[in-house]
Amino acid sequence: MSAPVAADGVWTQVIGQPAVVAELRAAVAAPAAMTHAWLFTGPPGSGRSVAARAFAAALQCPAGGDGTCHQCRTVLAGSHADVATVVPEGLSIGVDEARELVRLAGRAPSQGRFQVVVVEDADRMTEQASNAVLKMIEEPPPRTVFLLCAPSLHPDDVPVTIRSRCRVVGLRTPPVDAVADVLVRRDGIDPALAAWAAAAAGGHVGRARHLARDEGARLARKAVLDVPLSLVSLAACLNAADDLVGSAKEESDRTTAVLDGAETEAVKTSLGVGARGPGVAASRGGAGVLKDLEKRQKSRATRLGRDSLDRALVDLAGLYRDALVLAAAGEQAPVLSHPDRRADAEELARRLGAEGALRRIDAVLACRTALEQNVKPQIAVEALTVALRLPA
Repeated sequence: MSAPVAADGVWTQVIGQPAVVAELRAAVAAPAAMTHAWLFTGPPGSGRSVAARAFAAALQCPAGGDGTCHQCRTVLAGSHADVATVVPEGLSIGVDEARELVRLAGRAPSQGRFQVVVVEDADRMTEQASNAVLKMIEEPPPRTVFLLCAPSLHPDDVPVTIRSRCRVVGLRTPPVDAVADVLVRRDGIDPALAAWAAAAAGGHVGRARHLARDEGARLARKAVLDVPLSLVSLAACLNAADDLVGSAKEESDRTTAVLDGAETEAVKTSLGVGARGPGVAASRGGAGVLKDLEKRQKSRATRLGRDSLDRALVDLAGLYRDALVLAAAGEQAPVLSHPDRRADAEELARRLGAEGALRRIDAVLACRTALEQNVKPQIAVEALTVALRLPA
């Protein structure tokens, strides 16, 4: 169970969003007029799911989110009986998961003031899942609150029919200095390393924490940002593609190896697989249950690999963006995405010019779109690195 939250209660979890905190606190103070559906939007790293969880804790807390009571601690720890959180493990949230959400939302709260359903990455809901959730939002049970999280209000992320029935809370990327302060104060990170990690992550709190704590993550980022200036031949382009795809798969394999083994053993134990002795019998249908688990694990591994590769593509786009602004504005360029790689960005600006940098940003975005459309990563990334090749 998490430790008590000090100072300003659960709202200390929401970094660099004073307007959002003020809006949510005002809503908690007027429970009789509570909106039954909320949509938290913001770019990656803005903390939309963190804000949703803090809001859920405040809704259940008799003191409005003091951060020290049983209600607050259990919500933040993910164990509150009346707060259901859905985090998609695979590539999407299917209709079966959505129907389970609807079932949970229909229950009366047993401990807290509300039955709260938090859906992280609601943009991953399939069309059928969105329709199931929409019906519940249209006819909400009393004392039920839906908190949906998505990157934007674009119809590709959230259907218009759902968006129109939600109260929208827009978050922004936290300031770099606020993220650095949190790393120092909350995680005990060295101030210099915290400042570097916050700047390198572009204000993305989770990524900044990962970079500050894990040397492997710092080396992986360096390898990605070394790519643009290495693309001097077709062979170099193909080798770079192999490295990018391979690194993403290795990261996915490391994560899933830990998760999959524990899950499989837990399911086998519950089914009685391998048990011996009188009165012991394996559950019927155990093979089907294990096959379903294997399918979910494979989907999760695919998603983790895609997410890892997407982070690399975002880093690449940031470096070309730096080259673009340096080519256009020179020394008057605004804050860079990768301030520690300014020399590389200046060299790219010299060799590519503004137009060349812009074309390469477009190529990175096209690669991300191709991956979303299930093009094989190796093919998509090879096409990208060839498009990024430096002029002779």
